[in-house]
Parts: sequence; C-alpha cells; structure tokens
Amino acid sequence: MNVSLTPELERLVNEKVESGLYQTASEVVREALRLLKERDQAREQLRADVQAGFDQFARGEERTYDKTSGRQLAERIKSRGRTARTKKS
Repeated sequence: MNVSLTPELERLVNEKVESGLYQTASEVVREALRLLKERDQAREQLRADVQAGFDQFARGEERTYDKTSGRQLAERIKSRGRTARTKKS
C-alpha cells in the first residue's frame, strides 16, 4: 500500500519517529489508525446510547430531574467516567 501525505503530516510523522517514541513511520501510522478506530467505535456507541434514550422517551420512560436529582445524576456520571478512565490507564 502506498499512502500520500501532505507535507505537514509528513513532518508530523517524521517528528514522532525522531522523538524516539516510534521506531518507524509505519508504527506512527498504525497508532494513528488504531486511535481513529477507537474514536469511531466510541462515536458509534454514543449514537446507540442517544438512540436508546430517544427510544425510552418514545415509550414514556423518561425521567424528570430537579436541581438536587440533576446534581446527583451528574456526580454518578462523573464517577463512572473517572472509573472508566482509571481502568483504561
């Protein structure tokens, strides 16, 4: 496979190799593609989650939040995010 890069992207790849973080340009490109795949998967999961919310709403399963319950929800979401981030590290 032959890939053409803009001069700016070529410089970026070369800088990554020169930094010692990667040994070859191929490693840089593989890492970039892996990250792109992860981002695409996360985006698809987000779309599925949003659709699930819309579906729940359509079935009359929505929830109403006041100031206190909204804060509690936000804290639960933050806590789950922190936990997920810790597991990923």
